[in-house]
Amino acid sequence: MNVKIAKEAGFCFGVKRAMKMAWNELEKNSDGIYALGPLIHNKQAVKKYENKGLLTIDDINSVPNSKHMIIRSHGVSEDVYIEAREKDISIIDTTCPFVKKIHRKAKSYYDKGYQIIVIGDYKHPEVIGINGWCKNNAIIIKTLDYAKNLEFDKTKKYCVVAQTTINIELYKEITDYLESILDNVVLNNTICSATKVRQEAARELSNEVDCVVVIGGKHSSNTQKLVNICKEYVDTYAIETKEELDIDTLKKYENIGITAGASTPDWIIEDVVTFIKSL
Repeated sequence: MNVKIAKEAGFCFGVKRAMKMAWNELEKNSDGIYALGPLIHNKQAVKKYENKGLLTIDDINSVPNSKHMIIRSHGVSEDVYIEAREKDISIIDTTCPFVKKIHRKAKSYYDKGYQIIVIGDYKHPEVIGINGWCKNNAIIIKTLDYAKNLEFDKTKKYCVVAQTTINIELYKEITDYLESILDNVVLNNTICSATKVRQEAARELSNEVDCVVVIGGKHSSNTQKLVNICKEYVDTYAIETKEELDIDTLKKYENIGITAGASTPDWIIEDVVTFIKSL
């Protein structure tokens, strides 16, 4: 049994930066720090930080005045910053710089009178945050079929941005359609370069092995996209930890590929690789 790891797998730059910043703050604060939403979409990693004193909450109203609060790498709406100032909450802002760039772009174009279009999942925290920088008035498009069922005002100006973790092929399909029907549309491919590289590496790996194990949180958008990409080519198994692996199933394969989402720590990847090699 041979194990091959994708050229790009695991923590991306934004997540690695956020996790380091959060850990450093926990080291300095003995009375605990609040995090607005799960720090990353990996419950094993989040649990490690909660054991260190991190308090995960869903609403800023749960944070007492004058306390410290972490904004996770997905980013949040402009209103959260305003409310934090009003409550004298100290913010540790770990928003990914690539996501921050989208916030600035959405706000800038919205203030110029453009209708903002976000290509992504309206339920994803990153998209919710982006929408909050254009007064929650963005048109959010998840699929090409959804776009085709919308009625657009052809007299308006439109600005398109994308969730950093969406599939590049999906982005192209939707923007090609929007360009064909809109006279005044500005396209911004804001898909993170790390996402593109990780997806391409997963595709490449899928063509070289008998099956692929994708490691990552069940609620991680970029992880699920890796799963869907690999499924197009080869048997694919999505797991969060090695405990979910089926030994009898794996023994059918000679060459096993490993890839992991951007929120998957190295230690979890190493656990899985060591376990498979031990078979």
